[in-house]
Amino acid sequence: MTATTHQQEEIRAELESLREALRVSEERHRAILETAVNAIITIDEQGIIQSVNTSTEKLFGFTKVEMLGKNISMLMPTPYREQHDNYLENYRKTGERKVIGIGREVVAQRKDGSVFPVDLSIGEVLLPQGRIFTGIIRDISDRKELEQKILEISEEEQQRIGQDIHDDLCQQLAAIGCLAKVAHQRLKQTDSEEADGLSDIVRLITHANTRAREMSRGLVPVVLDSDGLMAALGELAVGTEKIFRITCRFWCDQPVHVRDNKTAVQLYRIAQEAVGNAIKHSNADRIEILLTASEGNIHLCIRDNGNGITDHVPGKGTGMGLLTMTHRAKMLGGQLTVSPVSIGGTQVLCVIPMPANISKVTNW
Repeated sequence: MTATTHQQEEIRAELESLREALRVSEERHRAILETAVNAIITIDEQGIIQSVNTSTEKLFGFTKVEMLGKNISMLMPTPYREQHDNYLENYRKTGERKVIGIGREVVAQRKDGSVFPVDLSIGEVLLPQGRIFTGIIRDISDRKELEQKILEISEEEQQRIGQDIHDDLCQQLAAIGCLAKVAHQRLKQTDSEEADGLSDIVRLITHANTRAREMSRGLVPVVLDSDGLMAALGELAVGTEKIFRITCRFWCDQPVHVRDNKTAVQLYRIAQEAVGNAIKHSNADRIEILLTASEGNIHLCIRDNGNGITDHVPGKGTGMGLLTMTHRAKMLGGQLTVSPVSIGGTQVLCVIPMPANISKVTNW
């Protein structure tokens, strides 16, 4: 065997070793993807599906053959299915990211047409032949259902407390007030020096009863018809002014009819929490509540002139209040943003789709 032949054999052996190592590596990565609990999908720059794992088949009900080579929009409900290609095109032109590298809750659609909420995380890899996007998708239907139940339990408990205050505490304060008034009138008839002191007690009892009733109305808002939310927010503003002695205004230039009572109650709770945060944490003395509707969305905005909230980020450094508001907004299929106001203070903005479209959460 010549030296050249020997070298060729060594090269062949080395190439074979590299091929084997590559095969083992590919099988290892394939095994990892196939055994992953979450659905994993890769697409190219045009949104064409390049690969899916077994969990993707189980989650969406399509086979691999049905998905490979198809546009990823097939796994989205309308209107996101029609908008997705435009989003990819815009990203290629501007580099502006909405989901990539961030992660977000969105909605997906199975083969049978059912729509469900998912947690979507997307990564991007730059290759010589172009970009590849990898999406990891997790079904969060159980979590969303649990969140809904927790909110319902919280709502029921608030209503129970509000009803107890109205039916028990307010009635007792009213009875005590009546007895105190009778005693005050009798003392006045005898020209007793204690009459003035009892008059102050009657006044304080009346004030306490009024405040307890206002608290009761806040815990049990009346939003049973399409105009109820506007009325409830108006009462919230009036009650806030009376109780805390600050300026609180409600603005609604055009009527906003919310025919779904659960949606109306959740929006009211968001406004109530935002107003409470402005008073407790921002030392605000002026608060504005604005309710508008446009382009199929309901906009609820609460602005104050206080000191602002740390980081202006929901759930970070701000206690449970903003976290609760964020959850309420997401359960309504919307989003909540907290941002500083240019002239000072904080703005809380909740945008949700009209109740008929609440299943639509956000774009991919």
